[in-house]
Amino acid sequence: MRVGIWLAVIMLCFGGSATAQATQSSGQSVAVPGWEAVGRLNISGRSMCTGALIAPDLVLTAAHCLYDVHTGRAVDARKIEFASGLNEGTAKAVRRVSRAIISDEYVHHKGKDVQIGADLALLVLETPISRNVVRPLATEKRPAQGDSVLIISYTKFSSGKQIVAQPCYILARKHDSVVTSCQVEFGASGAPVFAVQGGGQPRRVSVISSKAAMGNRQVSLGTVLDRALERLIARAG
Repeated sequence: MRVGIWLAVIMLCFGGSATAQATQSSGQSVAVPGWEAVGRLNISGRSMCTGALIAPDLVLTAAHCLYDVHTGRAVDARKIEFASGLNEGTAKAVRRVSRAIISDEYVHHKGKDVQIGADLALLVLETPISRNVVRPLATEKRPAQGDSVLIISYTKFSSGKQIVAQPCYILARKHDSVVTSCQVEFGASGAPVFAVQGGGQPRRVSVISSKAAMGNRQVSLGTVLDRALERLIARAG
């Protein structure tokens, strides 16, 4: 995808030990409805990304998060932990992952640009999280240029507490990719992009893949959820 002139496209999976420990608790509320469904992914004790609960046993994230940032090899899904609603060291729920389902169109190439538009994966949890504890996020499938959006993520600067990037906008959409004016940091890979049109309930429209530069402007790139998400859910059974 080309919109303007890309100076850099940088994947946001953060390599390094996830130092903040997650324990189950009631957590603390923030202003964004559905915040507790967004969680930190602790990946093999070596890296972290962001994910979001879309069903009691399914977490949506970026496909490139499931590959070792140093070797480029696939990570054992059973070594991934999801800490839902992690805030100041406590989480609404913590679950291990049993298996991962990566988009059929995604091919990982170590050291090369991430495949924007195909960078999606589902993680199947060993034990579902009750809807009474965390309500999965709803989806809006067709983001459009000009839509107002926000991003909730964990980053290397805030690994134990969510960061909300807002207000920002979808600058462009081409096929299965979007460019947003939101600025994101390492660890935000897999973070949900929420449409916040008309003051209604925020709904997921995209998953963050990378940050980039368009001219002198810092932007973020995401994969939209149209048909690709439906296919992943069907494969999850």
